[in-house]
Amino acid sequence: MKLLLVSALFFKRFFTHAHADDPPKVLVVTAHPDDDAVFAATNYKIVHDLGGIVDLALVTNGEGGYKYSTLAESIYGLELTEEDIGRKHLPAIRQKELEEGGKIIGIRNYYYMNQKDHRYVTSADIHEILDSNIWDLEYVRNYLKDLIEREKYDFVFVLSATPGTHAHHSSSSILALQAVEMLPLDERPVVLAGSGSRKSDTVKFVYKGFEGYPITNVSDTIPFMFDRTAKFGFRDALDYKIIVNWLIAEHKSQGTMQLLMNQGDYENYWYLDINDPSKKQKTAELFEKLKVNNFKVKEYK
Repeated sequence: MKLLLVSALFFKRFFTHAHADDPPKVLVVTAHPDDDAVFAATNYKIVHDLGGIVDLALVTNGEGGYKYSTLAESIYGLELTEEDIGRKHLPAIRQKELEEGGKIIGIRNYYYMNQKDHRYVTSADIHEILDSNIWDLEYVRNYLKDLIEREKYDFVFVLSATPGTHAHHSSSSILALQAVEMLPLDERPVVLAGSGSRKSDTVKFVYKGFEGYPITNVSDTIPFMFDRTAKFGFRDALDYKIIVNWLIAEHKSQGTMQLLMNQGDYENYWYLDINDPSKKQKTAELFEKLKVNNFKVKEYK
């Protein structure tokens, strides 16, 4: 009995120190089953260091990735690069890969909207999605609005909508923003648009929004940042790129994903104008907490 009491006190003290009093609750909204890699290190820290919750809402079923499945054919025993076969089997395969990666990060719940992953098109032609019936746009907006309203998230992470990216990425982000806009101002979570960058970049990317979609506008040109290269562990030998690599490695049906290993030093989060300005301080506090190294330093003989 005494041993149990001591163990309980240790558990309480450890997690009181490591976790925030008011842990954040986050919804990540992505188009495809591997897009969450952009937010992987931040999400890992939120769950493991702050005791927070991260859920993921996926818009498409991922069937359009069959062209990149060559190396996965021997793993899954299917000719996935054949369009009919790939489109039939990839939704289930990629969902499983997503959830295996999510176990590493600590994703709590997944919400699947199963819209058609029809083909690659750049966001310069975003009208192919947002002005068509390829996706059930009203369903996606209302699904996200109801989910956000029910779960009362503090933050929603979306990809930065830009003309040069996949139209599915930008469309998913815009639909998520439209869903948030349907809520009363005082009930809205903070929406942050994510992008990546490298320390070696000679030209710094500044996100200002997607022209023609004022809902994506960003006035503050300095993002909140998480440094994947932050060191920890014995002799500071580890960093958060390892976590991102582990997640990427789960997406074996998408061979090109593996080329992103060790790429990207920073996860950037842009504070959109749609947000309540009074919540910017709360956002700054979150990213300050994420800078803290909570790994216990151990000494070895």
